[in-house]
Amino acid sequence: MAPEVRIRELESGNIIRKNPKKAGVMALFYPDAGHHTQVLLILRRAYEGVHSNQVAFPGGKKEKGDSSILATALRETYEEVGVKPEHIEVIRSMSEVYIPPSNFWVQPYVGLYKKPDPFILQQEEVEQLIEVPLLQLMDDAFLTSQTLSTSYAKNIEVPAFELNGFTVWGATAMMLNEIRELIKQVV
Repeated sequence: MAPEVRIRELESGNIIRKNPKKAGVMALFYPDAGHHTQVLLILRRAYEGVHSNQVAFPGGKKEKGDSSILATALRETYEEVGVKPEHIEVIRSMSEVYIPPSNFWVQPYVGLYKKPDPFILQQEEVEQLIEVPLLQLMDDAFLTSQTLSTSYAKNIEVPAFELNGFTVWGATAMMLNEIRELIKQVV
């Protein structure tokens, strides 16, 4: 799910020289009222920045008080959507993803939220929740591509998901695709 420009950048080996910041995100799986598995995404609020109004997983930048990147992902998930860290069963980490526009290495984690309380949105950062049925995520009919202009490239074709009326591309799409592949291995 990585666009060609991203693949070339990763292969160049120049990322480490850029001294990227660290971030952690949580791919949170939970049952809905009908006991169907959902995965939680958020729509970031519009702001002056490269990730304005984008679909993402809950998460963010590592802060000095965080003991690890996992602690960052758990803290940020609590701050952004109100899920307490002790209510998340962390299943595993996934592949780190480099995000060129903001110069972040992002470590995603997969977590289960077995008995969800209502989500509480952090109004300053989260515009809305996007609750995606796992069956939709696994269905190839929701794979697409779009030509986009981003903060680092103009008119590039990017692989994407079309989920609940939102185009999910970039790092979030790469993470979602890894989740799909992991699930396919066990189903």
